[in-house]
Amino acid sequence: MFEVAADAYVRFMGTFSGPLAGLFADVGLAGVDPAARVLDVGCGPGMLTAELVRRRGAPGVAAVDPVASFVAATAAAHPEADVRAASAERLPFTDAAFGATLAQLVVNFMTDPAAGIGEMRRVTRPGGRVSACVWDHAGGRGPLSPLWRAARALDPAVGGEGALPGAHGGDLAALLDAAGLREVAEVELTVAVRFARFADWWEPYTLGVGPAGAYVAGLDDTDRERLQGDLLRELGPGPFTVSGTAWAASGVV
Repeated sequence: MFEVAADAYVRFMGTFSGPLAGLFADVGLAGVDPAARVLDVGCGPGMLTAELVRRRGAPGVAAVDPVASFVAATAAAHPEADVRAASAERLPFTDAAFGATLAQLVVNFMTDPAAGIGEMRRVTRPGGRVSACVWDHAGGRGPLSPLWRAARALDPAVGGEGALPGAHGGDLAALLDAAGLREVAEVELTVAVRFARFADWWEPYTLGVGPAGAYVAGLDDTDRERLQGDLLRELGPGPFTVSGTAWAASGVV
C-alpha cells in the first residue's frame, strides 16, 4: 500500500505531515544535545527529515525507509544526509549512535512495533530521546477521519485505521514503557490545513496510497461516486479546513 511514487505520498499525506513535523520535532528534540546526530525512522519522502535537516544540518541527520522510491526522494533532497533503505525492525546502525530517534506516522505500519521501538532505543545513546507519533484514528480526530466516517455510513463493515497500533491514546506510551524508556510522556499535536476546493482534498485519495487510498481504489465506480458525493455534501465545495490530531509519545534512554 506504500509501494507508490514519492510524489503520490506527498500529495496524499504531505499537506498534513509537513506541518506536523515541526510540532513533532519540538517533542523529539527536547533536551537533546544540539551536536548529537538524529535519526528519522520510516522517513517516507522526507517531511520530517527536512525539518530535522533545517534544525540540525544535513550531516547530522540520518533517515531510513523500506520503500525504494521514498529513499530515493529523500536522498535526492538531502544529499549530505545519511539516507538508507531499511526497516524499523532492523536498523543498520551501531548501538548508541544517535542523540534522538524519531518515528513520525509509522509505528502503526511497522510489522512489529515493539521490535521497531526496541531498535530505536538500541541506536539511541543513554540520555538520548526516542519519540513516535500516530494520528488519533481511533478517536476520529485524524485528517483521514472524514473519509472513514463517510465510508462506514455507506458500509458499517468498513474498519478504517482505528485498530492499528498507536491509534489509541496511551498506545505509544505503553510501547515506550515496555521498551524500558524513562520519563515517558504522551501529548496531543494538532494541525489544520485549508483547502481551496473540494477536488484538492479528494483527488489524493484516488492515488492508492495507504489503507484509505486502497479502500477508495477498491470501490466500483458507483460506490466511489456515491462516497465522493457524500463527502462533497459534508465538506462543501470549498474553501474549508480539515484538522488532524496525533498522539506523540517520547521517552529517555
